[in-house]
Parts: sequence; structure tokens; C-alpha cells
Amino acid sequence: MTTLFSIIESPSHPRLDALYQRLGITQIKLPSQRKALQALKRSAPDWVVAEFFYGFGNNYAGANVCNLDVFLASLSKQAPDARVIVLVSKEQAQYVPLLAERFPLYAVLTLPVIEAEVDAILRDAAMSVSEAASQV
Repeated sequence: MTTLFSIIESPSHPRLDALYQRLGITQIKLPSQRKALQALKRSAPDWVVAEFFYGFGNNYAGANVCNLDVFLASLSKQAPDARVIVLVSKEQAQYVPLLAERFPLYAVLTLPVIEAEVDAILRDAAMSVSEAASQV
């Protein structure tokens, strides 16, 4: 069973419930990074879909790039094989490479995101896994 954490922190996060259901993915909706960290203690996701918000100002005290740093650090320990899809606004896309220097990102999509984009990423990953398994 494939599990996906959908960290929904703003109205721009796409609602992809029907897609995940069609693909047989169990979606766990989380309204904040804090709730995502709590959920991570209980279960390890295969996928994470989360929005990127750059740390303008003093919120992150220069130690973190964005809202995802703390969660991704924990994810790398709790679920090192989890794949992360980052959703970002056009205005903040220039800052995502700073996060990618620190953590592996499977895909980065610019908002607004349409279902077909996420579908293609999830299906490509599933095909890669099945191809690798057939070569063993």
C-alpha cells in the first residue's frame, strides 16, 4: 500500500483526492508542518506533496531556507526512501534550489498545478520501480 502525505498549508494546494484514489494511494491530509511531523512519528510515507514557502524575514533565523526544512530533515531519518514533490509559486521558484542543495527533491511543480502533472510523476515513478524489479 502506497502512502502519501499531503501537507496542505494554503488554498493553492491542489485537491487531488480522486487521483490518489484512482492510483490506489492512501492520502493522509495534514494542515501544517507541525501535524506532518507528528504523523511522521506514527508512519513513514512513500510520497510527500507539500508547498514551498521561502523564509523571508526572521521566521527561520537564517538557519532554514523555508517552511519544509525541519520536516525534510526528519523525513530523511524516518523515511529516507520517501519521494518529495514540492509545489511552489512562480515568485518563489528561484529559492527552491537552496532547498534542493540540502534535501533530495523528486519533483518541483510550479503553481497552479493540474492533476495531469502529478499523475505523470506518480505513474513514471511506479513504472521505474516495476522496470527495476523486472530486471532483478
